[in-house]
Amino acid sequence: MSVYRDKRSPYYQFDFQHAGHRFHGSTKCTTRRDAEKFEAAELEKAKALVKATRRAKTSLLIDDVADRLWNDSAQYDAEPKATETNLARLITYFGQSKPLTEIDHKAAKDMVAWRRGQRVSRRGKRTKEQEQALPLVSNATVNRSATKVLQRLFTFAKAEGAVFENEPKWDELLLPEPEERVRELHDHEGEAFDDAMRADYEPFFDLVRASGMRMKECVTLRWAEVNFGTRQIVRFGKGGRRVVFPITDVIRDILWPLQGQHQDFVFTYVAVYGNKKLGLVRGQRYRITYNGAKSAWQTLRRRAKVNDFRFHDFRHDFGTKLLRGSGNLKLVQKAMNHRDIKSTLRYAHVLDEDVAVAIEQLAKSRKKSRSGVKKVS
Repeated sequence: MSVYRDKRSPYYQFDFQHAGHRFHGSTKCTTRRDAEKFEAAELEKAKALVKATRRAKTSLLIDDVADRLWNDSAQYDAEPKATETNLARLITYFGQSKPLTEIDHKAAKDMVAWRRGQRVSRRGKRTKEQEQALPLVSNATVNRSATKVLQRLFTFAKAEGAVFENEPKWDELLLPEPEERVRELHDHEGEAFDDAMRADYEPFFDLVRASGMRMKECVTLRWAEVNFGTRQIVRFGKGGRRVVFPITDVIRDILWPLQGQHQDFVFTYVAVYGNKKLGLVRGQRYRITYNGAKSAWQTLRRRAKVNDFRFHDFRHDFGTKLLRGSGNLKLVQKAMNHRDIKSTLRYAHVLDEDVAVAIEQLAKSRKKSRSGVKKVS
């Protein structure tokens, strides 16, 4: 090992070999003593990288690990575009040639701080002042789009055989998140939505409210997944898990009239305006897309003047009302396709009234039994 000065640079360079691999580059140091310390640190990093790579038998550069993860499973995520964006963000931040072995707790913590300082993205052009006025991303967004994505890369590499001696402490990196609220739709709000609804989008929103299905699940619903004979909607979710939605009488009444509107997809809309570039003909029906559904929802909410209600709150409304009507958490868990009962417990507050009634009845029964006991004089 040795460091040397290159006439073309003010910094000392390092160049050494370890286990048949060459490591070289700039030390960014102007004194030999500092350069030698830098080189010694690079040697330790090289040893860790070679050791982990031998165990994994493949490259541990973040770009390579992300590429293998994508081909293996990430491309099949529920939101693959979001996954691709999140992976690309990490690669840009750390650099394509950054080995996972060099991402320790401090490096990961710095990344979290960097992501935490970014602002939410909005479509359209904005001035610098307008960009600065946008809110910072939430803790939940930092956790989902950065910390957990990086952790997923480490988990994937470890499954390949890699061993990390300085893996970040993930529990310490996760930012605190407020408990997800459960918002019910009030009767007058439901009436406002009905009054403001476009007729061609009405079946779509009716299914959302009647089934508790997510927006994407409804948008991508195909006729091949609908079986009126067995009264079931059968789909395959994450990891190939079979997901079944029952076709109740209400849902059947929503879906049955839609047959024949599109060869493959269940939900369609009528083009209000023609668009040659997009191939749209005014008055013709086309499948509802995810972006189209989001746009229709934003317009509907604005026209209905319903505040503080997100699209996902339709699902919360469904779960809350179902639990209130049944009093059965396991039933609601199955209806909403929650893998973990903990997800269903967020609706347990609706049982508070039942608990209060039971306690009151118990108190009254005890009072009555005590009043029946004769006093001994």
